[in-house]
Amino acid sequence: MSEPGRSRRSAALLRLYDLMAAHYGPTGWWPGDTPFEVAVGAILTQNTAWTNVEKAIANLKAARLMAPAALLAANRDTVEAALRPSGYFRQKTERVLLFCRWLGERFGGRMDRMAAEPLEALRAELLALKGIGPETADDILLYACGKPVFVVDAYTRRILGRHGIAPQEIPYEALRALFETSLAPEVALFKEFHGLIVWTGKDFCRARPQCDGCPLAPLLRGKPPKD
Repeated sequence: MSEPGRSRRSAALLRLYDLMAAHYGPTGWWPGDTPFEVAVGAILTQNTAWTNVEKAIANLKAARLMAPAALLAANRDTVEAALRPSGYFRQKTERVLLFCRWLGERFGGRMDRMAAEPLEALRAELLALKGIGPETADDILLYACGKPVFVVDAYTRRILGRHGIAPQEIPYEALRALFETSLAPEVALFKEFHGLIVWTGKDFCRARPQCDGCPLAPLLRGKPPKD
């Protein structure tokens, strides 16, 4: 991308950020008491609402299973019962346990040792784990490990597409690169930007847009959003 093009893209993204931040204030996203809890939440939130993930996490805590060793030592039926609210609970049990086993074998079960690994090498290892795709891997890298990687989701594509910044069908890696080459590689910025996108997408930029009251409505200049 040329320097003028990068500058325009950066200005457009930061304008989105400023409007959403003015509306919501700090989001505190991603919720979680520990890096391990954040990583588990990232795996569980696939194909389900966050409210369901919260129920599953509460079940794990109540059963004293919110630790890699505890999960690996537990009866599988017990883990499945705890994760049932998150949907696809047998599949998600398998994925959580695979992550725990990998974490134990590679890093002695310690998230801080995992976070000390170089970004690209760690991302490649996560993506090699069954059931962990780019979005889940990047959730873990950014929010659990403090790595400067931007998380892309369906809301990101929808918001940028409707505001003419990027096509909605843009591939994941291309959209991730758009953010990472347009913004300073600041972990706090990336965390908050993604959180603001999640909240704006959930509240306003739905499949059928609810533009009244949306913090980004002023950017539409009277034009309907692009579906």
